[in-house]
Amino acid sequence: MMSEPGKYTRQPIVSVLGHVDHGKTSLLDFIRGSTVAAREAGAITQHIGATEIPIDAIYSICGNLLSSKKFTVPGLLFIDTPGHHAFTTLRSRGGSLADLAVLVVDINEGFRPQTFESLNILKQCKTPFVVAVNKIDAISGWQKNDEPGKIRMEQQRPMTKNLFDEKMYDLIGTFFDNGFQTDLYYNIADFRKTIALIPLSAKTGEGIPDLLMVLIGLAQRFLEEKLAFESGPAKGTILEVKEDVGLGTTVDAIIYNGIIRKGDSIVIGTRNEPLVTIIKALLKPKPMDEIRDPRERFDRVREVHAASGIKISAPNLEQVVPGAPLRVVADGNLEELKTDIRNQLKINFDLDAAGVIVKADTIGSLEALLKESRDKGISIRKAEIGSVSKRDIMEASASTNPLEKVIFAFTVKILPEAKEELANTDVALFNEDVIYTILDKYDAWCVKKKAELEKQRREDYVHPGMIRFLPEYVFRVSHPAVIGVRVLNGRIKIGMHLMRDDGHAVGSIKGIQSDNKSVDEAIQGQEVAISIDGVTVGRQIKGDDILFTDIPESDAKKLNEMNTLSSDEKDLLNKIMVIKRKINKFWGM
Repeated sequence: MMSEPGKYTRQPIVSVLGHVDHGKTSLLDFIRGSTVAAREAGAITQHIGATEIPIDAIYSICGNLLSSKKFTVPGLLFIDTPGHHAFTTLRSRGGSLADLAVLVVDINEGFRPQTFESLNILKQCKTPFVVAVNKIDAISGWQKNDEPGKIRMEQQRPMTKNLFDEKMYDLIGTFFDNGFQTDLYYNIADFRKTIALIPLSAKTGEGIPDLLMVLIGLAQRFLEEKLAFESGPAKGTILEVKEDVGLGTTVDAIIYNGIIRKGDSIVIGTRNEPLVTIIKALLKPKPMDEIRDPRERFDRVREVHAASGIKISAPNLEQVVPGAPLRVVADGNLEELKTDIRNQLKINFDLDAAGVIVKADTIGSLEALLKESRDKGISIRKAEIGSVSKRDIMEASASTNPLEKVIFAFTVKILPEAKEELANTDVALFNEDVIYTILDKYDAWCVKKKAELEKQRREDYVHPGMIRFLPEYVFRVSHPAVIGVRVLNGRIKIGMHLMRDDGHAVGSIKGIQSDNKSVDEAIQGQEVAISIDGVTVGRQIKGDDILFTDIPESDAKKLNEMNTLSSDEKDLLNKIMVIKRKINKFWGM
């Protein structure tokens, strides 16, 4: 729609996010299906990765809800690939290209892991959004009616209305805990301060007109200036890179500004240097009801205006990266575009000298995973787009820190040779399609791995321990001496040698008993009986003596290097080193 000479108002790009099975796909399917009946008013157009609903179709679907309103916004462009995957792919300079978002939440299940993840992405990108509170039809006693939102609620039975209110209050409370003020859309006075909750059913269609009304209203009121674009060279983002029969490697792109034409020179981001190529064909899917022969799924078009999804056929697209920018070359600006694309493809995080390896399918996904990992204090030494390769496994395996022999793989393939290599290493691979799941599984693995390492380390090296001889507990004077002790710091184990605070050895621990049961070790705070070989009570040791574990010098050096002791154990090791240096001043250096 023309707003002034040389300028157009495009439709907003609307992305749909939410937890799996909460109804993202069903919502889009119902919207597409409902517009079939509205074809006379304004037929939908199917794009690559998107569905365009013109304003006339929205008027038809919404009926009386929009009877007295007129809009200059020409419609809505819904992204067809639902979920945060598409949302993070559609990005520009770290932000999302989506102008609006719909967060789908199942009213009966409430917040789930991907709901929180989606909410975090919306926060990071500062994208305006509304909440589609789905599956109201599944509330016990719900009666379908086609009245607008508030009236629909008021016409439910009291018990059903109470159930609905309880579930809504829970949702509103969770949003509040996460920093968002929300309310039912028909109660909101200022949409800039309060997020709209729109109860609906993707199954029955109740509330779908209300959702479209709110979205088009927000776009008209708050985004009209942002939606104006010049009729110049196109700007877009790569959604997917595909192999198509008869076409070879193609890219699916969202064009969000300007015009793209067959024969244009374009610059696209790749894994290496930006690619310069020439468009051989622009392809759009045939409308759903016109598909007869799968060999003729596309219409070839000469040009496409923003905002739109389009399939592009051009040479040398194999190395193009999903999420990368696409630019149409204008006179004399090729080098400028290349520089701009290089800058956009730089990951906005400085990598660490050591840490885990991160692989993801798109630039946006990689950035999201890096940010969430960094927020949890996880160091990252390598971050790349693409499948997990044998080289990745080998690099992870080479890490000197067992807790960093780790690869995070977000919605990517594990290549066959990588699987073979993985089977022969101790590398931990976390391959999931939910960032929170990767990080939660990594946390659980870390706890288990640290316990294993701690156990192994204590078996490999003598650790510091300090005990006090309890004078009232002398069970045997010698051969072996059996006495009661309290562990003041660290721990003691069977086989450990003991020494006094003057550095003289006083035998080794032959056995430990706690509550008349034999145990392998005792830790700080415990009172146990120990048997000591090679010592006589009253000669080498006496009541209230403080005894220390006699650590071999090589073990003391190694424990210092490993830096894995607790602060109390470090202090105790330092005390032992001071004692040892009374005899050998260079001990442990």
